[in-house]
Amino acid sequence: MDSPFGLLAELTYRCPLACPYCSNPLNMAGYQDELSTDEWRRVLAEAGDLGVLQCHLSGGEPLLRRDLVEIVADAHDLGLYTNLITSALGLSRPRAEQLRAAGLDHVQISIQSDEPAVSDRIAGTPSFQRKIEAMGVVKELGWPLTMNVVLHRLNIDRVADVLGLAEEVGADRVELANTQYYGWAWRNRDALLPSRAQLEAAEVVVRAARERLRDRMDVIYVIPDYYSHYPKPCMGGWASRQLTVTPNGDVLPCPAAQSLPLPRASVREDSLEWIWAESPVMTAFRGTDWMPEPCRSCARRELDFGGCRCQAFLLTGDAARTDPVCHLSPDHALVARAVDAANADSRADDLPLIPRPHRVRQPARHPGGAGRPTPEVG
Repeated sequence: MDSPFGLLAELTYRCPLACPYCSNPLNMAGYQDELSTDEWRRVLAEAGDLGVLQCHLSGGEPLLRRDLVEIVADAHDLGLYTNLITSALGLSRPRAEQLRAAGLDHVQISIQSDEPAVSDRIAGTPSFQRKIEAMGVVKELGWPLTMNVVLHRLNIDRVADVLGLAEEVGADRVELANTQYYGWAWRNRDALLPSRAQLEAAEVVVRAARERLRDRMDVIYVIPDYYSHYPKPCMGGWASRQLTVTPNGDVLPCPAAQSLPLPRASVREDSLEWIWAESPVMTAFRGTDWMPEPCRSCARRELDFGGCRCQAFLLTGDAARTDPVCHLSPDHALVARAVDAANADSRADDLPLIPRPHRVRQPARHPGGAGRPTPEVG
């Protein structure tokens, strides 16, 4: 068993946006008792002792934590590479300067489209212009900038323009991530799943952009699960390289694993070292011994590790099933039917979206233990 390489620190599920593809859990009310500053300080120290090198500060919107600068400084002092994953709402220049002084290494800003009206509609709130302004601040302060865009049926036709926007803002890296159908995206799958023609057209644009921009900007394209012949490896293998800590201290091998019926592991009850090595949530699908057929005898079993456990559970009700994305899965018809529906001539293009609830107000815990209301950003 190797040590984890990266920690995804989900500092809060509070967020000023209402994106319909959000990966946060559907039962966000169950995560109100957020870890205090001191608790996060201990988590970061234990992560460093465990071998973690990278700390990705996410949410929700991590800027809603009043103690974000302290958390960044603690991670920096421990020698962790810190990456802020943010909507950028609330990333004013003074706040950015504080984070820069605290040692923040990298900023990733999400934007929903290159076109302001489309971006604001998907985000559920006027936000496009503030995101662009924040990207300018990031570049002025000398940070490397990743621009992240989640692709789906409503914006994938604008990939060329999205790449043009990434050039305009001076992004060092652009991540074009096809929607992963967990969390709120699962509830909105029928409205978000693009057609095959849309995907093929986007891939042509991406290939050309990679060639044209290869010396100036990294273009990352996360392939769409449902159209793949084989599934993507589950985080490089379940509990193999990454771990996630949720706002209330639950520890998971990936952000979506909160949806699985597994025993709970919490940093409030056990050490990260024990949880990583021995807790049932980490050992349940680690390695290959758990695999059913056809995975067990498949030559690819240590390449894709049976695919995504969360996707298998959502589609079949059994987390131990072969990921139905795989063409060899006995449940592949479940994915094929969704793809057929997305490509049907009769499909309506204006299916309703269920937005992730935004402006969720939760108390932030502080070193003294007393919770105080935290005002929303924006």
